[in-house]
Amino acid sequence: MASFSPNFSPSLPIVLLLLLLLLTPSIAEDGFEMGEEIKTHLHFFFHDIVTGPRPTAMRVAESTITNTSPTGFGAVMMMDDPLTEGPEADSKLVGHAQGMYATASLDELGHLLMAMNLAFVDGEFNGSTITVMGRNSVFDDVREMPVVGGSGKFRFARGYALAKTHTLEMLTGNAVVEYDVYVLHH
Repeated sequence: MASFSPNFSPSLPIVLLLLLLLLTPSIAEDGFEMGEEIKTHLHFFFHDIVTGPRPTAMRVAESTITNTSPTGFGAVMMMDDPLTEGPEADSKLVGHAQGMYATASLDELGHLLMAMNLAFVDGEFNGSTITVMGRNSVFDDVREMPVVGGSGKFRFARGYALAKTHTLEMLTGNAVVEYDVYVLHH
């Protein structure tokens, strides 16, 4: 039986902590290395086509007040919008913006909630994605949305996306948006 000298009286929490440390196996690597953090700037154009023979975005849901709301509040659009090197529709395809956006303001026109994956199909980032989620106030000159994650080459991504309207056809709603995306990733 163990005995303690009268001058040493360990408290129960300290004893339990020591036992826990002694009995806990060492923590092994999870099979991947984080490596050095990389900074990447991407520049491309997003083509949101809501009318015509082959739309890339379409309304999939709406609220009961969407048709009477001056802002279209509650409309939800799904998209698979092409991402290209230049603003022309026939410019080189570099990826797709896949996800949804919804009108999210009762009182102000043009405030969207964006939730999308930027899925790249060309070059060194082929097969990788960047996830963007945030507020897109489409009538502002420049909008900033957070990068909240990624996959492939953009695993553990964080950063921001800046969107600037290149063209907007008010009658059709079709738009081309210039994007600059700044990401930190491993």
